[in-house]
Amino acid sequence: MHILFIGYGKTSTRVAKQLFQQGHQITTISQSPKTDAYATHLIQDVHQLDLTHLPPIDWVYVLLSPSQSTVQGYQQTYVDSVQPIVNALKQHPVQSIVVVSSTRVYGGNVGGYIDDESVLRPVDEQGRLLWKMEQLYQQAFAERCIIIRPAGIYGTSVARMIKLAETTQSYPQIHWSNRIHIDDLTRFLAQLIHVEHPEKSYIVTNNQPVPLHEVIQWFQWQLDLPKLVLQSQKESGKRIYATRMLETGFQLEHEDCFGDYAELLKVE
Repeated sequence: MHILFIGYGKTSTRVAKQLFQQGHQITTISQSPKTDAYATHLIQDVHQLDLTHLPPIDWVYVLLSPSQSTVQGYQQTYVDSVQPIVNALKQHPVQSIVVVSSTRVYGGNVGGYIDDESVLRPVDEQGRLLWKMEQLYQQAFAERCIIIRPAGIYGTSVARMIKLAETTQSYPQIHWSNRIHIDDLTRFLAQLIHVEHPEKSYIVTNNQPVPLHEVIQWFQWQLDLPKLVLQSQKESGKRIYATRMLETGFQLEHEDCFGDYAELLKVE
């Protein structure tokens, strides 16, 4: 198949390499030069996308990320890009389009349980814009659109967590957090082309929700830093579980984030 990646960052790079190794033709689009020998790379603005000169495209992955996590950044990156992408793909025989969104589209922020059957009720404007993006793609591609909602991608750096460990002296309450190792996410994205009857959406997480203060405390122990004080037993955040992902037969390789963090600490 000829597979197109719209947006080509850390996740896309890994998925593209896996699919190339399976024998697929890879074309990638981003706004900066890339040097991967296995892909044909195009430098384009997704808001002015031109795919007229490409051979027929069979499968598409959309993995965009805003330069700023503001409402304006989300609007421009996620929502305003949909129609130009849809228009550019009209002339191609696209079998499926995989759009990476976020678990931010789910409501509930008091420590409750979320899974693939949960109702979408975003609690902030960025979440609502992601939901709007999902709806626009689903309308444009109907039965051909697959939405992916990762929860807390990690695995490339722990610099942010080290900074939190160094600067956090107290934490207001128990805040549930969720994560997925970038390698598990990319393996699942690559596996989707082999799923015969995919669902319309998939949560992708390691199914191991952890209170964020416990993660920060773990780093403080490893770095021999003063330990934060938890101020309240109140709960916030979401405990997220990926049920449909596992139903495809996919098996996680990174369920223990602390083991992964320990390996990353050795190189930072």
